[in-house]
Amino acid sequence: MHHPDWRARLRGELTEWRPWITRGVVLAFAAAAGLVVAGFTWLAEMAFHQFQRIEQAAWWAPLLWMPLATAVIVWLTRRFLPGAAGSGIPQVVAAMEDTTPAGKRGLYVSMKLAIGKVVLTSGGLLAGLSLGREGPSVQIAAGVMHSARRWLPDRHTISEHGLLMAGGAAGIAAAFNTPLGGVMFAIEELWHRREQRSSALLISAIVLAGLMAVSIYGNNSYFGRILVPQLGWSLFGPGLLIAVVCGLAGGLFSRLLIVSLAGGKDIFSRQRARAPVRFAAGCALLVAVIGVVTQGATFGSGYEQTKVLLEGERTGELLYTPLKLIATWLTTWTGVPAGVFAPSLAVGAGIGSDVAALIGFAERPALIALGMAGFLAAVTQAPLTAFIIVMEMINGHSMVLSLMACALIASGISRLISAPLYPALARLQLLRLGVPLEPEKKGAHHTR
Repeated sequence: MHHPDWRARLRGELTEWRPWITRGVVLAFAAAAGLVVAGFTWLAEMAFHQFQRIEQAAWWAPLLWMPLATAVIVWLTRRFLPGAAGSGIPQVVAAMEDTTPAGKRGLYVSMKLAIGKVVLTSGGLLAGLSLGREGPSVQIAAGVMHSARRWLPDRHTISEHGLLMAGGAAGIAAAFNTPLGGVMFAIEELWHRREQRSSALLISAIVLAGLMAVSIYGNNSYFGRILVPQLGWSLFGPGLLIAVVCGLAGGLFSRLLIVSLAGGKDIFSRQRARAPVRFAAGCALLVAVIGVVTQGATFGSGYEQTKVLLEGERTGELLYTPLKLIATWLTTWTGVPAGVFAPSLAVGAGIGSDVAALIGFAERPALIALGMAGFLAAVTQAPLTAFIIVMEMINGHSMVLSLMACALIASGISRLISAPLYPALARLQLLRLGVPLEPEKKGAHHTR
């Protein structure tokens, strides 16, 4: 039997400099991506706190401030950084498409877009809009990682697709402080091909980016720790109800986003195409009205409301959940750089809380967690990513099977209603290449 010469392999490993340079560059840029996302998190939080000061100064202030600020953001985005509009995840997916020429990937990911995304998304929170920073974090981190290619040695084994995949996943890992969720996001949403020779290094990059956030904000769960007692069969009925409601609501929400952003022959789409800045200001005014009616509950990402719900307190009325969903849709329709992850978690938490209140279920935090996982899974149609992110965010390891089942059922129902959100929006992004897209065949969505 032939045995490999371990001395020769060790000597080759130690004397060949290219792999070591490659590893050093990739990990250095992964750490940088994590730090950039951590800085973005701080800036976004400060921006929203400033908006809250504006809101507290006078109840009517958002009615003036939000349309004005949104109009400025949309004008700046369309004039200087059109690739920064929207979530950011569709841009990364579009950049990773085989049909996208290497020279055109800068339309979707770059350091310039990453910096602009940080400023403009923070501006959206300064405006008080209902948006999340997690989707934008994907594009930001992907832009940082993609720029690493210029520093890699010749004949390296890392492809541009691999860098984009690692960067996008690192953005999720750092934004939510969930390294495992970042890995699963890469597999479900971004991993179009096998990166066999470099997968270990790329996964290390994702985890390292997540650890950068941990080093700054501490090893704390995103929403804290919820105490869930031993769960029994009493959770089955309410959990199934939440999965069905989340699947239906999430599928309709996803379809609404796709139809709205794709545009059509209706009067609203024509107005959006003819006067996008004025249309955005009108949408922002409606978001402001909703926020005033709900006494500020629907402003921002929804993080504070979700945390209050998980801690066992009621916030708002039954109308909070549908109004938060409408505010998020209108925010996305404006065209500002904005994600839907955090607002989706807020809507899901509202569904769980509402169901618990309606049926009188005692363990409300458990149903809220199921709602978060179910609605996020229905919107993104990435159930494994959804349940792992929620599990890590609330330190809810005792609910693994329940969260997984709810996410899978909700995602399955959503698939009957809507095409997968991010691939559909990525197709709209590919129109910027100037090449007409062929009609998408049924079942041609990317494999998860």
